[in-house]
Amino acid sequence: MEWNDKQPIYRQLRDLVVERIMDGTFAEGEAVPSVRQVATDYQINHLTVGKAYQELVDIGLLEKRRGLGMYVTDGARAALTEDEQGRFYSEEVPAFAERVRALGLDMDDVAARLLQQGEES
Repeated sequence: MEWNDKQPIYRQLRDLVVERIMDGTFAEGEAVPSVRQVATDYQINHLTVGKAYQELVDIGLLEKRRGLGMYVTDGARAALTEDEQGRFYSEEVPAFAERVRALGLDMDDVAARLLQQGEES
């Protein structure tokens, strides 16, 4: 894993765990790798890993099980999907619509092409 300098490592790690929950690599009800294991694997400080995991606990995606470790909560994937859908509609769709307008494209033509792409997939 290569860390970028634009964002703190704990946030990049948090985002990586979120991606793995979304893609099913870390399944609901299953344990995530231990803080110690992640710190060793990525050669980062265990406090950095702990901070990333704690943020995920705070928002309800992970839960601590005393003596057992961290586990993905039930409903985590659905919550993330709902969050991402909300972000898509509030951020990406308006930016896309602005780009369509800036290019002088007809929104109905663009919508028709999107529907066509969806049917081909």
